[in-house]
Amino acid sequence: MSETRAAPPVDPVETDATETPESRLAPELPEDVVILVPVRNTVLFPGIVLPIAIGRERSIAGAQEAARSERRIGLVLQRDAEVEDPGPEDLHEVGTAANILRYVTTVDGTHHMVCQGEQRFRVLDYLPGHPFLVARVEWITSPDTVSTELEARAMYLRKRALEALELLPQSPAELTNAIQNTSSAGPLADMIASFMDLEPEDKQAVLETFDLRRRVDLVVERLNHRIEVLRLTKHIDDETKASMDKRQREYMLREQLRTIQRELGEADEAQSEIDELQEAVAKAGMPEDVEAHARKELKRFERMPEAGAEHAMLRTYLDWLTGMPWSHTDPEAIDLTAARRILDEDHYGLEKVKKRIIEFLAVRKLNPTGRSPILCFVGPPGVGKTSLGKSIARAMSLEFVRASLGGVHDEAEIRGHRRTYIGALPGNIVQAIRKAETRNPVFMLDEVDKLGAGFHGDPSAALLEVLDPEQNATFQDNYLGVAFDLSRVLFIATANVLDQIPGPLRDRMEVIELPGYTEDEKFEIAKRYLLRRQLEATGLDSGAVELSDDALRALIRDYTREAGCRNLEREIGAVLRHAAVRIAEGETARRSIEVSDLPDILGPRRFENDVAMRTAVPGVATGLAWTPAGGDILFIEATRTPGSGKLILTGQLGDVMRESAQAALSLLKARAASLEIDEALFERSDLHVHVPAGAIPKDGPSAGVAMYVALVSLLTNRNVKPDRAVTGEISLRGLVLPVGGIKEKCVAAARAGVSTVLLPARNRKDLEDIPKSAREKLEFVWLDNVGDATAVIFDRAGEAEEADGPGPPPGWDSGERAPAATPH
Repeated sequence: MSETRAAPPVDPVETDATETPESRLAPELPEDVVILVPVRNTVLFPGIVLPIAIGRERSIAGAQEAARSERRIGLVLQRDAEVEDPGPEDLHEVGTAANILRYVTTVDGTHHMVCQGEQRFRVLDYLPGHPFLVARVEWITSPDTVSTELEARAMYLRKRALEALELLPQSPAELTNAIQNTSSAGPLADMIASFMDLEPEDKQAVLETFDLRRRVDLVVERLNHRIEVLRLTKHIDDETKASMDKRQREYMLREQLRTIQRELGEADEAQSEIDELQEAVAKAGMPEDVEAHARKELKRFERMPEAGAEHAMLRTYLDWLTGMPWSHTDPEAIDLTAARRILDEDHYGLEKVKKRIIEFLAVRKLNPTGRSPILCFVGPPGVGKTSLGKSIARAMSLEFVRASLGGVHDEAEIRGHRRTYIGALPGNIVQAIRKAETRNPVFMLDEVDKLGAGFHGDPSAALLEVLDPEQNATFQDNYLGVAFDLSRVLFIATANVLDQIPGPLRDRMEVIELPGYTEDEKFEIAKRYLLRRQLEATGLDSGAVELSDDALRALIRDYTREAGCRNLEREIGAVLRHAAVRIAEGETARRSIEVSDLPDILGPRRFENDVAMRTAVPGVATGLAWTPAGGDILFIEATRTPGSGKLILTGQLGDVMRESAQAALSLLKARAASLEIDEALFERSDLHVHVPAGAIPKDGPSAGVAMYVALVSLLTNRNVKPDRAVTGEISLRGLVLPVGGIKEKCVAAARAGVSTVLLPARNRKDLEDIPKSAREKLEFVWLDNVGDATAVIFDRAGEAEEADGPGPPPGWDSGERAPAATPH
């Protein structure tokens, strides 16, 4: 509730309304015609007296006419307080008729009127032809009947209102008396609603409630909420006051204690603090030079007064210095059999990665004091890089700590701030070591490829010392100011893209690549790990929901397209949540999810294998691309228009792909005769090469052969076989150069329904990296030069039809799919 508002403290000058013929109402107008004055953020109830300030010309004219003619005035709340000139549509339909007790104009020109609410009304229609709002209204009368139930509700409302007034810090006595002396339920509800601290819309809702019982209940509901707020506010105030009193009392007691200790000659609190620090330095097991430095700083601390500016800063520094694990090392329990079991439990597939980790653990077991290499797991998101680090820590029975380097652009985040700065702290490395409480944790540096460089220094350069086995034994944090041995820390780094790691930093790490998973591998991972994890997350047991193998494969094939399994786990979670709703509502006790249920749960499938349709015309070739999220297919389109021999490139192509297109065109011109292409076409035509999904940047040295094939297909009017895809870069001599990401590209080709892939012959060594499930689906053609590609990739059924030129076939989908990130 709020206190009663009074009229503004001004010297009023009573004024009469200006009498103009057009402003007067005809005296014979019936009583149901009322002058309306729109008001902002104010609701007047019957029986309540309130001052109203008016400033708009129409409102002033209406109020003056009502005062002159001694008519009641109607106050109606605006729906939007920001509207300056409200019309009928901007006003509520229910208002309050009021008598103007006093109309004054202050010396500064502001108009005020003191109104007493009389009766509710509902606006029926507005009457035109007046300089102010005039409406015909329906008067709302309150029934005089009094029932026992209504009296009981009124008594309860009065009791709660008095309770709320007691909670106010300064409650007006006249309001308390008015509530106690009002016995009727209607006036009581109106009075309480008027002075309660409510939003105007809530007060309007009370005004529009004509049924007396419902009105009382509505006010009681609002009042109960307000009482709870007032009680909580009072409780907070009491606690705050008690806390302040307690601090003052503690301060006085401490001062008295210091005085008593001084008189008795006993050691004070400061000396006890110094004794604790001396004991901590002795127990920390610091190297000799570090301990000497700590004792020197401790002597400075002894001589420093508590009120000194550096006292708190030096105390914090000594806490950090003594809290570091200078000599504590956890024992390493390396059991290779148990390590294999742990890796197999936590991860499916990744045989080469597991083999390298086992080799690493074996060397560590045979030579515990040797310098360990810095492992760097590189792969797309969601393939299990971070969880591999946790598995290594579990296999070695060591603590696991992690620091995310994504977006770090300040060198002080690695090396720490100097102690001269306010709020200085050690770097993330030292903070994590102290949190681990051991010198030899497994320390994971996540996202080293996303380090930034700003005007505060280059954090990647600061990491050079951390990750160099020859230097990190004497790593010096700027905050500590002394060397800390990091040689026993087992550092593991993760990255999505190897090329984005700075060269010197990459040179200090042993890179282990984690390629994306095939469909069969995702299926096993989902059955072994993801499904169980999502069942636990949704509170379901394995018997309540059954996700069929076909449905799981459909999820992988039709609703996700990624190298890792994050989106797959999200989709599994969405399916299980759908089942959880049915089970929680009691609709069924057990839910079985089949392939036919997926469209109703997740919508239509998001990915389709449409290579055959998209390569059914000359000038379209299917390439293969690598992205940070795995492999994908890439469509290259070429067309010819009348022109002057220009090469037009579109599709957000980077410099490398633009150079590949230019090289493909130059090679095509050089071999035009052997390909039976009229050389005059190049002079009177413009060639347009387009890679769809132009909003996505594309770059990388792997599209040269695909662009050459697309141009040959266009100019020889031959279709590329729909089941074939190609990757590789070309030289001006026609040689096919090797490219990277062969495994990811082949997995993407098998997933997209391609049966034959054309690869550079010099990439034959990468064949064993391709998963067996993908190798069984694909036929490989090895290319030494572009002639090998043109010999096998075109349809031998003959030239394409030329009825209307090489246009798209029926059903061509212009929204080609492209990789989710920059392809190479």
